[in-house]
Amino acid sequence: MTFERKVVPLRGDTPGQVTEFTYYVIGPRDAPEKVHLQAALHADEHPGTMLLHHLLPQLRHADEQNLLRARFTVMPLVNPLGMANFSFRHHLGRYDPNTGVNHNRRWPDLFAQIRTQLAGRLSEDERFNVNLIRKAVAQWIDAQQPRTVAEQLRLLVLREAHDAEFVLDLHCDNDSLLHIFTSPELMPELQDLADWMGAAATLTAADSGGGSFDEVLPQLYRKVALANPGKPVPMASATATLEYRGTADVFDHFGADDARRLWGFLCERNLIDADPGPRPGTSPGGTSLEATEIVRADRPGLVAYRVELGEVVKKGQPIADIIALDGPEAFMARTPVFAGTDGFVLSRVERKYAARGASIMKIVGTLPLAARKGAYLLED
Repeated sequence: MTFERKVVPLRGDTPGQVTEFTYYVIGPRDAPEKVHLQAALHADEHPGTMLLHHLLPQLRHADEQNLLRARFTVMPLVNPLGMANFSFRHHLGRYDPNTGVNHNRRWPDLFAQIRTQLAGRLSEDERFNVNLIRKAVAQWIDAQQPRTVAEQLRLLVLREAHDAEFVLDLHCDNDSLLHIFTSPELMPELQDLADWMGAAATLTAADSGGGSFDEVLPQLYRKVALANPGKPVPMASATATLEYRGTADVFDHFGADDARRLWGFLCERNLIDADPGPRPGTSPGGTSLEATEIVRADRPGLVAYRVELGEVVKKGQPIADIIALDGPEAFMARTPVFAGTDGFVLSRVERKYAARGASIMKIVGTLPLAARKGAYLLED
């Protein structure tokens, strides 16, 4: 049994700057499986932190009762660097202010880093191959000399996550229904996770174009398998981004219920030897992210929505208006915005002033959109 609080100092890029990174390692050191949970990679997204606040005492109690069948790493604030980013009393936690890079973009291509170490070494044994891949990744991480505090942070996270069978990255949207992002190979394997979460949608993409954290390990195993035809290389890490509603939805009742549901999933997967509780209903199956329309404002103005979250819409239906803030009909003219696909409203923006090109809504359809095929699939 172990419930260990770890504190790692991250040395800043300027004199006198040190940030403490606090996380927990829980469960048997020799457990056959590992679960990595993290929240607030976008440091201004806190529903996941609230969830882990409620889940941690449960994990500690289960550890005391010798009920954990997996080893857990839990990072409730996986991006403490972003917690310091304030401007005029507004917390700006999505981007690194030094580089402008989204904290959930440009994570490393691990296959490119270890492909030469794997060349000619894979066997006919699936378990051997997974261990070989993980050992090569660990050696690459250990060999790195981080140049910035942001690189220190990313290497620490990868060191804890790279050998986990389950990697769940807890986020939220702006104003949204519950949903999941994951790789197509992991559905329907993770349908039970969607069911327990109560997800309105599970959106899948092999490569969304941004190098997001949830694609690092699936991309690794996918590329190793493609480079070694005939060798057994499974998708050894079930990795997903869990989107817990919107940024304003940080409440105890949500956090407690979301923790209960995640606990149920972990118990049903025999990662915790406890009663999962009543199983929830079935959520929709996986849908290609290419079938999700990101609706953008074609002019600046004030957004007036015509549809609510979860509402079913038809292609060509007016779904919002942009109220003019300048020009000959300033504050009087309204320009309608139309749905580009059949589907349902998954998310909207909370702040209603939109610049030209700003994303204002996501509509989840069923058919891939021509403009989305092969395109950058993320909002930013």
